[in-house]
Amino acid sequence: MFKGIIFDIDGTLTSTNQLIFDSFNHIAKKYLNKTFSNEEITTMFGPTEEVIIKLWCGDNHEAAGKDYYDYYKSHHDIAELYPGMKEVLDILKDKKILLSIFTGKGRKSSIITLEELGIIDYFDMIVTGDEVTNHKPAPDGIISFLAKYNLKKDEVLMIGDSAGDVKASRDAGVKIASALWDSYAAEKVKQLGSDYYFNTVGELKEFLIQHI
Repeated sequence: MFKGIIFDIDGTLTSTNQLIFDSFNHIAKKYLNKTFSNEEITTMFGPTEEVIIKLWCGDNHEAAGKDYYDYYKSHHDIAELYPGMKEVLDILKDKKILLSIFTGKGRKSSIITLEELGIIDYFDMIVTGDEVTNHKPAPDGIISFLAKYNLKKDEVLMIGDSAGDVKASRDAGVKIASALWDSYAAEKVKQLGSDYYFNTVGELKEFLIQHI
């Protein structure tokens, strides 16, 4: 029975992937005079947005970063919680399950999304790419959650959509549930042998009800 659940954000809790692609291309057009495909942008995932923007824009990175976050927040209406996800969070909180976020995105964009979608208060702990020494697929955020709440590895489940979530979970020694409802890397994830796969939020909900 799980006592703690760790969620990724993008592609797991929220449909924010397109917003991220659009925000990066907003910067790319303005500062690099080019655009990137969604696939090209996903290959850069790992470091936080600020690290990527600094690599792209050099001395202009502060202005570019502000433009990125302004665009990300002002266009956030294209993103939403996946249908049924709020009910999942309600069920978990009603059962007093400890909830954490572990995401590779930076703290600023993470907080924007969690606040804009009204779910920030569900989480007991939020670990972003800014709070870890080694970003995903390193397991730092999972290990921090285990340590803070004195949880055993078999009491914790990580839920995420990427290959990085699978590797981080394996290295931390916790179970991994791969969310396939909007994964940009679904085929790769399927090859990695996760403990559980879920094609819909509804499937995840039924599983969690039986395991908390």
